[in-house]
Amino acid sequence: MTLRAIGLMSGTSMDGVDVALLDTDGEARLVFGPTGFFPYSEADRDLLRAALADATRLADREARPGAVGAAERLITERHAQAVESFLRDEKLDPAAVDIIGFHGQTVLHRPERRLTVQIGDAKTLAERLGVDVTFDFRADDVAAGGEGAPLVPAYHRALVAASGIAGPAAVINIGGVANVTFVDGAAEPVAFDTGPGNALIDDVMLARTGQPVDRDGATAAKGRVDEAVLQSLLLHPYFQKTYPKSLDRNDFSFHLTNKLSVEDAAATLTAFTAASLALAFGQRPSAPARAIICGGGVHNPTLMGELARRLPCPVATAAEVGWMGDAIEAQAFAFLAVRVLNGLPLTFPGTTGVSAPTKGGRIVRSDRTMR
Repeated sequence: MTLRAIGLMSGTSMDGVDVALLDTDGEARLVFGPTGFFPYSEADRDLLRAALADATRLADREARPGAVGAAERLITERHAQAVESFLRDEKLDPAAVDIIGFHGQTVLHRPERRLTVQIGDAKTLAERLGVDVTFDFRADDVAAGGEGAPLVPAYHRALVAASGIAGPAAVINIGGVANVTFVDGAAEPVAFDTGPGNALIDDVMLARTGQPVDRDGATAAKGRVDEAVLQSLLLHPYFQKTYPKSLDRNDFSFHLTNKLSVEDAAATLTAFTAASLALAFGQRPSAPARAIICGGGVHNPTLMGELARRLPCPVATAAEVGWMGDAIEAQAFAFLAVRVLNGLPLTFPGTTGVSAPTKGGRIVRSDRTMR
């Protein structure tokens, strides 16, 4: 059954809320609607960073210690504002939307402890917007022994098929954490987190310059990759693990670059993101025909140059194959929301290591649908 869905995404880069409208059956049909982006303020990001720090001591996924409770209220409010602005800007009636896919904000991801925490109050969101909301997409997979991430591969496979892209392809998303989906026709996709995406680059820029990002990769472009530090970074035990595997945003640190200039640190961490992706390709028996890059990292020319040099296949941006690269994860949660409603699995053995295709997600009904 084809439904009209809004997908929402606030990723590990913590830059804002992506919104996307999609008409889909959660399988093959994809009719793309408008998209939007609603940035967080610096004060918002400060609170989210504090919540990440306080979440490290979580043992109960329902607990909200320290800044985590305030951050949950903030996330709910900013997502509600984003949807209200999006509906107003696009002159859309909420009654025309069947479902909202609300990922929330990940503050802790520890699948080895059967623990993954995404903050955001779906009930409040549904009541305020008057639209049913799906949420808590990862928990069932983690409870069943899966990694709970990445969640987007089912959409990547549908997107590749709908685009008529021939031959095996790799879809790379570079947010705070980077992940890859290997797609080959109708076969079950293979996917896993590959290592840091933009997070370490953002963190070192904030710590050393007060700026939250390396805009256009300009700082890294002025620096030199320190090969000794890069090789030390690549010794992290995560890279010896076989997939499926997944990461928390804070699994890596930039401390090995502390003695480098800010330019060399940015260059080395940019190379680290690309090199860790190259290692991921080395875990597959053969290289795909092409790699398609989406997410915030696609806007960093220095990173794109490193990827072109290090990956074993041609590299294209999402825009170059006709995709809305910045909106893909939001579109994915619209797609996954419809899969929840249609009773379709969200995760697979090849994407999270779960033993069988696994359904997931919860649904909160709005006052509109309960009347």
